[in-house]
Amino acid sequence: MEKKYIIALDQGTTSSRAIVYDRECNPLGSKAQEFTQFYPQPGWVEHDAEELFKCQLGVLQTVIIDTEIKRDEIAAIGITNQRETVVLWDKKTGKPVYHAIVWQCRRTASLCDELTRKGYDELIREKTGLKIDAYFSGTKIKWMLDNVPGLRERAEKGEILAGTIDTWLIWKLSGGKCHVTDVTNASRTMLYNIYRLEWDEELLELLNIPRCILPEVKDSSSVYCNTDPEVCGFSVPIASAIGDQQSALFGQGCFKAGDAKNTYGTGCFMLMNTGTKAVGSKQLLTTIALGLNGKVEYALEGSVFIGGAVIKWLRDELELIRTAPEVDMLAESVPDSNGAYLVPAFVGLGTPYWDMYARGTLVGLTRGVKKAHICRAALEGIAYQVRDVLDTMVEDSGVPINMLNVDGGACVSNVMMQFQSDILNTQVNRPENVETTALGAAYLAGLAAGFWKSREEILERRKTERVFEPKMEAAVRDKLYKGWQRAVERARNWQETESAD
Repeated sequence: MEKKYIIALDQGTTSSRAIVYDRECNPLGSKAQEFTQFYPQPGWVEHDAEELFKCQLGVLQTVIIDTEIKRDEIAAIGITNQRETVVLWDKKTGKPVYHAIVWQCRRTASLCDELTRKGYDELIREKTGLKIDAYFSGTKIKWMLDNVPGLRERAEKGEILAGTIDTWLIWKLSGGKCHVTDVTNASRTMLYNIYRLEWDEELLELLNIPRCILPEVKDSSSVYCNTDPEVCGFSVPIASAIGDQQSALFGQGCFKAGDAKNTYGTGCFMLMNTGTKAVGSKQLLTTIALGLNGKVEYALEGSVFIGGAVIKWLRDELELIRTAPEVDMLAESVPDSNGAYLVPAFVGLGTPYWDMYARGTLVGLTRGVKKAHICRAALEGIAYQVRDVLDTMVEDSGVPINMLNVDGGACVSNVMMQFQSDILNTQVNRPENVETTALGAAYLAGLAAGFWKSREEILERRKTERVFEPKMEAAVRDKLYKGWQRAVERARNWQETESAD
């Protein structure tokens, strides 16, 4: 039977999604489900890896039923995932030995401080392109090996497997037959040499992590294995795996050096394609953008840890709004934030501050500030952080960004996108399909399965929904941004530095 469809599994930080695409890249159906967030201590964030898998499998099976497609018409499945989140599990039983530690979790901040004090920052940057930070997977793996009773001994005996979420999903979907990751996810572990393209023995020794627990590293677009019929109910190729931000870069058609995108998800992540050349930076991350046809492309990346998650905070914790779209209606009801600034440093600050001890701050309050102003300040706080990143990227790369491609669920906010264009003084291009993270994984799976032939064929299918043009006067822009910088200073170094455990 003719292969007509690609399914993308988009395993995010707060929900799992499955989307069916046809040959014209049209989404025919989508199913998403949120899963539980665990906060066992302040600054700690965990997921139940079993719940996460069941949630992802459930939406996959449901979207096939809802769209009424035949299983033998599916050409391939592609996977994109929240990066840096890591799972360790028993090789025989397939049971996780501890909750997955999420990329947002700051429990290893003191360990990272210790590594920095000992002078390892330059070594790690030279090998991995990353800064020493609790954000990345390596110190999370070490924490589990050091803190779960008996785990290190079992790992050294080869009884334990480790992986980022792509690895966990592929292992589970294949019935435990395939323990792999791709170069983009490997590049986010702080254990992978992005120049030699291998797990780095010196870094593994530094963090005391056994090599035997880590997966085989492959291209982002490759047929790794098939799904197990006993697990999924059908057998189709799993043909791509790629970290969510790199997937969005590919999904946006940012194929040339200098092309840039920003994704507004739980966090915000800006990537600029630098082609086959890895560009070094003191404040940005140098990371692998893609592994395709045996070749690697690189990117510069800036990271905002809390983006769209601030809207969930307004809804779930403060209960200022009942639904996410309500934040837009309230923000649009006022002309500005009335002098209020919300710095959503709930788990620290990323680029360019890299402050693990910053915490969320709401400043500039007067009696005239009401709920609508706080909602607007929350959206503006996301946009200000993106400017922090873009300014750094332009400075470090020497390449001006004349247009920012945007995607992710939060970019549907017109008021935020207009403010983003204003505060950047740059055009903001929003595509018709803002779910470009899933689309990138679909493209890469389709290329591996021969469903699509080339990048050029893919690029022809990209459609723009709206371009936002900057309208703000320069003096107003400068005044607002200076206020933001003052607010950030008040958020920084809030939590006292902890000593290493």
